[in-house]
Amino acid sequence: MKTFSRRSFALMAGAAAGTALARPNLAFGASARVVVVGGGFGGATAARYLKRLDKQLNVTLIEANKQFVTCPFSNLVLGGLRTMDNITHGYDGLAKGGVRVIHATVQGIDPGARRLSLSTGNPVLYDKLVLSPGIDLNYGGLPGYSQAAAERLPHAWKAGPQTMLLKRQLEAMPDGGTFIMVCPDNPYRCPPGPYERASMIAHYFTTKKPKSKIMLLDAKESFSKQGLFQEGWQAVYGRMIEWLPGKAGGKVTEVDAKSMTVKTEFGDHKGAVINVIPPQTAGEVARAAGFATPAGWCAVDFTTFQSKVDPNVYIVGDAAIAGAMPKSGFSANSQAKVAALAIVAALNGGKSEAPAFANTCYSLIAPKYGISVANVYRVTDKGLVAAPGGGVSPSNAPAQVRSQEATYAEGWYESITHDMFG
Repeated sequence: MKTFSRRSFALMAGAAAGTALARPNLAFGASARVVVVGGGFGGATAARYLKRLDKQLNVTLIEANKQFVTCPFSNLVLGGLRTMDNITHGYDGLAKGGVRVIHATVQGIDPGARRLSLSTGNPVLYDKLVLSPGIDLNYGGLPGYSQAAAERLPHAWKAGPQTMLLKRQLEAMPDGGTFIMVCPDNPYRCPPGPYERASMIAHYFTTKKPKSKIMLLDAKESFSKQGLFQEGWQAVYGRMIEWLPGKAGGKVTEVDAKSMTVKTEFGDHKGAVINVIPPQTAGEVARAAGFATPAGWCAVDFTTFQSKVDPNVYIVGDAAIAGAMPKSGFSANSQAKVAALAIVAALNGGKSEAPAFANTCYSLIAPKYGISVANVYRVTDKGLVAAPGGGVSPSNAPAQVRSQEATYAEGWYESITHDMFG
């Protein structure tokens, strides 16, 4: 594969996704109402860019929480490299930019009336609707797991209280104990996430509990950036991390929170701390409104990210079926910009341009050991596919390259959160 700078590729990919936005604002005869549900990577970006594209547009963001805690970099909290405050963001920047922010829960969507019912009791009307509800955890998808069991076997796949619960369990774990992670089958949020988490917990163990072990029980036969992760694990942590793929005993059939036991077809495993990442679906608000397929995810037009069910609804981020694009924060950010431009074009009587999307995902194996994957995606007759020229970090790279990637990861995080929240 052609050698290239990961940082340069990421910058070019981001530029490719945003090129169409560098154009004069459009103005409508009357202010159209665009409502965005969900204030994460997709929703916050959509709201901000809709207002940037046309300042007269009436943009409302509906988000239940007053602060957003990012899943990206939450693994660094477990590793002791960041605090929760470092990954928590407010919505003041969006409000100052002209976005109306309502902290409420959507209780129902009436597509015919283009109306949302909110927990506040005040309905909200829309001309166009952007849904970015993220994921819901399918507790029933793994026998023995439930929302109650998650208080003992945390998932920490929605950053916040669960992150801190898992962190406290790790801190209380005796040196020499075994940490078990149950890794889900595809599709799920952040494909490299479980393996970065294992890396960060290994870093914590190395500094605080060096006799401890990590066991990854995986429903899959392979995972994102696998060669780079395993190369790094061996170099930094030796035999501390053991990964078992599905056919080698990694497929979990049941969990028992009371006995702290994970059951597989090859036998049972007891852990001092067990992190269960269950199967996932699109967020409930999208499923309840009928926008999801029987599999639990939302089909969209790749050119605009319009729902296949309702052309006045656009679905971005983890909830969407997005072809080759992974469910990641950067993907959601990129899709939101394309959707924003498509909405502005539709409201102005225009036609959407052929989009380009981008995704860059950094993972830390150790504080000064970063790896990444980056791609540009385009719509073709085969769907939304990765364009030539992307790929992963080089294997067997010198320490300086890994250290640079770790630095780039920090820069990526600061850049994208600023892009979302201002």
